[in-house]
Amino acid sequence: MKPFASLIKNYQTQISITIILLIILGIFTILSPRTFLSPNIYIAYMSIVPFAAIIALSLTLVIVSGEIDLSFPSLMLFSGFIFSQVFSSTGSVYLALGLALLSGSMLGLINGIIVVFVGVPSIIATIGTQFFWNGFTMVASSGLAVSLVPLRDTSLHTLFVGRLNNVFPMQALWAVLVAVFLWIILNRHKIGDNIRFIGDNINTARMMGLPIRFTKMLCFVQLGFFSALSSVMVCLEMANWWPTQGEGYLLPVFAAIFVGGTSVFGGTGTIYGTFIGAIIIGIIEAGIISSGFSGFWTRMVYGTIVILSVSFYAYSSRVSSKITY
Repeated sequence: MKPFASLIKNYQTQISITIILLIILGIFTILSPRTFLSPNIYIAYMSIVPFAAIIALSLTLVIVSGEIDLSFPSLMLFSGFIFSQVFSSTGSVYLALGLALLSGSMLGLINGIIVVFVGVPSIIATIGTQFFWNGFTMVASSGLAVSLVPLRDTSLHTLFVGRLNNVFPMQALWAVLVAVFLWIILNRHKIGDNIRFIGDNINTARMMGLPIRFTKMLCFVQLGFFSALSSVMVCLEMANWWPTQGEGYLLPVFAAIFVGGTSVFGGTGTIYGTFIGAIIIGIIEAGIISSGFSGFWTRMVYGTIVILSVSFYAYSSRVSSKITY
């Protein structure tokens, strides 16, 4: 019994979030059996959820390190614009992919420099860069969308958003691969140890000589990279780039992270929790609508989830550390 009890204790967050997912699926299945007993709804989820899931998985590392980044919607917008312009000009989809990933990484690097070397709090710095890159892209594009229909005939389309055996969306497979990669980084690599240590107690990490600046910079850069990757996948799936690309991801991404058990104070978080959190957030909208409620309920539910999740973990942190006010 002891190994079982130890397993429950060590993976309490992961087990809890999995149970929550099963309960929500059960409720939606009872309310709308025709929708949730059909495989088509799950194929649809696998084609839509991965775009937000990839960003949520990447942003988890930033939050565990004790920082926050609100600029990823603009990083998606800008890198998607670079991708569309390079592809439209050269016809080379792989050159467009490379420059889009490079641009996303560079924007993440700029965020890291402002936060780590200039010393601006990350929430302020990334609000500023969010507005700047959004405005810059709107000026550069004149607010006009770009049609990318020829992308559907490219090998990159098949590789990133094609259908495996004409059924399984490739973007779901990529989301799983990103989750496995970031899980290894966070749980089986020295960088992951540094991220958690720095997020938990930066003063102790400084006294131990951990590379604080390098680690935080790396967190921002990888978020820029994966934001660009997600944006390219959206362009490939839609065969279009539009001036509002990236909008609408902010709240679902943060909701996925916090419902997955990541602490807003840093130091604690799991890739598995965020992955299941992204699935939960992804199914809520379709579940609400198929259950007969208006789509206007969706954002209210997202907001409620964020408030309850953050409040729960903040209260748990106070209780465990015996802090009183």
